[in-house]
Amino acid sequence: MSKKHPVVVVTGSSGAGTTTVKRAFEHIFTREGIKAAIVEGDSFHRYDRAEMKVKMAEEHMSHFGPEANRFDKLEELFKTYGETGSGQKRYYLHSQEEADEHNERLGTDKNPGEFTPWEDIPAGTDLLFYEGLHGMVVTKEHDVASQVDLGIGVVPVVNLEWIQKIHRDAKERGYSAEATVETIMRRMPDYINHITPQFSRTDINFQRVATVDTSNPFIARDIPTPDESFVVIRFADPEKFDTDFPYLLNMIPDSFMSRRNTIVVPGGKMGFAMEIILGPIIDKMMHERG
Repeated sequence: MSKKHPVVVVTGSSGAGTTTVKRAFEHIFTREGIKAAIVEGDSFHRYDRAEMKVKMAEEHMSHFGPEANRFDKLEELFKTYGETGSGQKRYYLHSQEEADEHNERLGTDKNPGEFTPWEDIPAGTDLLFYEGLHGMVVTKEHDVASQVDLGIGVVPVVNLEWIQKIHRDAKERGYSAEATVETIMRRMPDYINHITPQFSRTDINFQRVATVDTSNPFIARDIPTPDESFVVIRFADPEKFDTDFPYLLNMIPDSFMSRRNTIVVPGGKMGFAMEIILGPIIDKMMHERG
């Protein structure tokens, strides 16, 4: 962990909604003039798209487990960045558009589903920002979480998470509901052993809870809207960031405390609440790094 070169992590499983938190951080970085080194969790997968398809068929491997990921490289990056403000990253190319962009930048000839070569993070960044599956992971061999200065978890209740994943995979990837359910089942042991434990190590968790019936997520016709949900925000240690709950309750309409370290806000205020809560924390980090 480092005051001079802080590492900020947003972690959550596939389809959990980490993109919403990423967008809130981007607003904060832009508003405060912060230059962040952005790191995507997908870039630390061990196998490219074609190789992983073979591994899933032959070994029933999932993207959630250590066998499919480079936890060693992720731990090394966080540690090196905290010490020096640098380190190595790469990009996983999700689309042809991304492949074209990075091929032009690097002079390579990579295809969607492949990785760019490892490259140094440019000098002069203010913090490292990671968004992905394993920002707070701990195994017998690797302790990524120990290198993190601010850990954020995005954790919808599990039925809601499954609904979001089923609909996202159908819309963005053309997968059938049956195929997505098969993926969920294959990932379950790794989800329990390597994804869920991370949320006991995070500093703040944002958990969306639906106020409509999600008891059978596999037949849900649509994703519950933000107005059909609440967001439960849990602070592991409110004193660590001088959390001012009366201020938050005053700023966020219709919010309330459910426990001494937990505030509940309307689902439609999730993005706003994130910026109100996280903005001062990032500002304090920048002040402390000088």
